[in-house]
Amino acid sequence: MPKTPRRHQDDLATLFSLAFSTLNQELHQRLVELGFDDIRPMHGFLFQGLIPDGATAKTLVELLGISKQAVSQMLDYLEERGYVIRRPHPSDGRGKLVVLTERGWALIKAKESIYMNIENRWGGIIGPNHLNTMRSDLKQIIQFVGEEDLPQKLRPVW
Repeated sequence: MPKTPRRHQDDLATLFSLAFSTLNQELHQRLVELGFDDIRPMHGFLFQGLIPDGATAKTLVELLGISKQAVSQMLDYLEERGYVIRRPHPSDGRGKLVVLTERGWALIKAKESIYMNIENRWGGIIGPNHLNTMRSDLKQIIQFVGEEDLPQKLRPVW
């Protein structure tokens, strides 16, 4: 006798996706309220690659798993809006290092504050200990999966 399929809402992939969407939508709504209305969800993973000391475009290509042209376009967009700046690389005379500007760091601080508020609210719903256990469990799963022989690196999905 075949198993009855789980309801769509009970599937872990769907639940993770919905939780991520909820978090991301609230984050960007709050960022707009704080004057960061030109930031898109796809920029968040690029910013993570720049913390704390910047990165080269090549490093960002590898991190994000997208083309050099796509990274260059994102960097142009963010540089035009004052979030990043390209500087000469300190150890590679031909290379450029992309670093956050004051506005970029202000965005990062705002994001961290918003995430903290969301996580505190979620902790109020399920309990702070459960939230911390969930965080720890997810880190463990990601670390384990990252150590397996996967055909490609683990990369963010946006």
